[in-house]
Amino acid sequence: MAQYFSLHPDNPQPRLLRQAAEIIRGGGLVAFPTDSAYALGGHTGDANLIERIRRIREVDDRHHLTLMVRDLSEIAHYARVDNAQYRLLKAATPGPYTFILEGTKELPRRVLHPKRKTIGVRVPEHPMVSALLAELDEPLLTSTLLLPGEDLPLTDPEDIRERLEKLVDLVIEAGACGPEATTVIDLTGGAPEVVRQGLGPLGPLGLG
Repeated sequence: MAQYFSLHPDNPQPRLLRQAAEIIRGGGLVAFPTDSAYALGGHTGDANLIERIRRIREVDDRHHLTLMVRDLSEIAHYARVDNAQYRLLKAATPGPYTFILEGTKELPRRVLHPKRKTIGVRVPEHPMVSALLAELDEPLLTSTLLLPGEDLPLTDPEDIRERLEKLVDLVIEAGACGPEATTVIDLTGGAPEVVRQGLGPLGPLGLG
């Protein structure tokens, strides 16, 4: 049975943040709102957790998982970033964008795309998520909470608890959350490639 925490979206309660972080460190799978849609997330190095995410989503290891980090400085620790990529990341973070980048040796191989050795990376603009990442003091490995056969991610925490109560360990409610996923941009080629147009506008990045 999944636990259910109601956190203030702008000033989340420290006690509940600590408890959520403990659940994550213990291998728990969490459903939580972001600045785009709800996401599934947990501890980056946990192989079992990765399989749980893939089972819920019904995706294989070629589907990119996303590393959610606190800020731009953390990205370079987990992904290789050149000067042109850095300028684009600086213009788009924090915000509802996911960037595909080449992973570094800091990441377990199992979280990377098996052939390309790439990973999705993003810096969310959501006070509760930022506070949770600060409490964890490490990234979250995440995937959009989009169930098989559905066109839009789940948005209602009560509905999420009801449908996933035996599949996740914690559902976090922290105010309204929309149904749109992030805009995904692949930065591993010669020029940025828009893989998915989502909530993040392309104009500010010069890609519109």
